[in-house]
Amino acid sequence: MAIILKSPREIVLLQEANQIVARTLALLAEKIEVGCTTLYLDALAEKYCRDNGAEPAFKGYRGFPGSLCVSINEQVVHGIPSKKVVVRDGDVVSIDFGVKYKGYYGDAAVSIPVGQVAPERLSLLEVTRAALYKGISQAIPGNRINDISQAVQEHVEKHGFSVVRQFVGHGIGSQLHEAPEIPNYVRAERTPKLMPGMVLAIEPMVNLGTHSVDVLRDGWTVVTRDRKVSAHFEHSIAVTEGEPLILSELSG
Repeated sequence: MAIILKSPREIVLLQEANQIVARTLALLAEKIEVGCTTLYLDALAEKYCRDNGAEPAFKGYRGFPGSLCVSINEQVVHGIPSKKVVVRDGDVVSIDFGVKYKGYYGDAAVSIPVGQVAPERLSLLEVTRAALYKGISQAIPGNRINDISQAVQEHVEKHGFSVVRQFVGHGIGSQLHEAPEIPNYVRAERTPKLMPGMVLAIEPMVNLGTHSVDVLRDGWTVVTRDRKVSAHFEHSIAVTEGEPLILSELSG
């Protein structure tokens, strides 16, 4: 697939879509608590999204049943919201959310500690969040995708954690998933050069233990093979002539 460079007008629309995502994630971070179900969070997100003129990007995408991906503890990504899944004290809840707004997509993710969370889990969250920003800092013209990947991988592995290899970031625009892929580890092959107008969803998925993962029988939920905790942070960004523009960072 060819990489599609976005016009200034398209980047404005992408930022509007991503701000809806950012505000939704902020709402969920405020509302999440011990005892709530993941389906409750899903309903909150869908209502807020539709009330703001957008539609949930994930619902029905390749058959996915929810508006949110809600993944708890050893679940890495693509957890299905359910009235049977209850948030418990000490959980790490990773929430991935996307919208479609005026023909363009927003996509971001955050991992939220709930209640009294073990120190090693909090360290995992801190390192994963920092790795995301390390990667974003490399999204400048003249660099390559591997520069983003290297920044993420080096920061994660320096702290003794591991990056998931089977799932990667991606381009985003008028489609939810566009070229190029954004791995969180360095690939051997030559990767595309970054140019102004590229819009990328950078999303480190970092595990406390092994990088290996499995997919559960529901066909969606990805879990760590050793069942240790995972964290997931994501921003959609635009490559500019200067510093990267973080489209999904909550503004004013």
